[in-house]
Amino acid sequence: MTDEAGMLRMPGGVFRMGSDRHYPEEGPSRLVQVDPFWIDETPVTNAAFARFVADTGHVTTAEIAPRAEDYPDADPAMLKAGSAVFTMTRGPVPLNEPGRWWDYCFGASWRRPWGDATTHEDLPDHPVTHVTWDDAAAYAAWAGKRLPTEAEWEFAAWGGLEGAEFAWGDELEPGGRPQANYWQGRFPFENLQTDGWLRTSPVRAFPPNGYGLYDMIGNVWELTADWYASRTAPQSPCCTTVNPRGPAQSEDVLRQGPRRVMKGGSHLCAESYCRRYRPAARHPQVTDTSTSHTGFRCAKDV
Repeated sequence: MTDEAGMLRMPGGVFRMGSDRHYPEEGPSRLVQVDPFWIDETPVTNAAFARFVADTGHVTTAEIAPRAEDYPDADPAMLKAGSAVFTMTRGPVPLNEPGRWWDYCFGASWRRPWGDATTHEDLPDHPVTHVTWDDAAAYAAWAGKRLPTEAEWEFAAWGGLEGAEFAWGDELEPGGRPQANYWQGRFPFENLQTDGWLRTSPVRAFPPNGYGLYDMIGNVWELTADWYASRTAPQSPCCTTVNPRGPAQSEDVLRQGPRRVMKGGSHLCAESYCRRYRPAARHPQVTDTSTSHTGFRCAKDV
């Protein structure tokens, strides 16, 4: 049902959230109920974010130079405005060393999403990137919306399916066709681009899910309202949790600062590296950090 501009009404209901078959932080699989809600049909695009900035004058975190007092151990030469941009390596590298393919690029922001001469105006229908949680929350408030909870986001991503491996069924590429923008080839040095895209793609480049939502999987990770914890609390099999929220604050086991949950995977998820192009998958994002593969969409109460 579509009444709110650019949003779809989710029916709500009970679904099985999480997975016991993949990464440990996705478990335990449990029954969850969510009330009906509205959610954006696509991730927020560069064009939409540009309207927000023009109306409010908002300056994103990536456009503000870090302060030395906030990062006392940082190299002073690195305390310049910028953001993390993915850079393909020339050959195989250890996959537990992400610094090999992430560069802190001075001047990279939503305005220059690839950190080069390409601007947001060249990519109006691509998802906005290089936004932090605070930037996403500011946009949502301006739009009269909010960020979805993790449970709402996952409910919407399944599109009415239950028990499937992926958002579209049990086969990653039915008929040999990628159903989302993710990495094909050997990460992080060989991208075969069988999905047609090296980096982000327009938000309607792939088929919608069963609820009519685009890009719930792949393209960019999407920030949610919930704080991150590595595993959810144990749940009795007799009970269904209603409208769950994450913990009141983020655990900080890696000493990286507070983190929010992001969902859906991105164009950098690969069979050989990060198999998180699934609705149950989740990952932490430090609240003051932006990247070239993180965006968001908004939700709204019925």
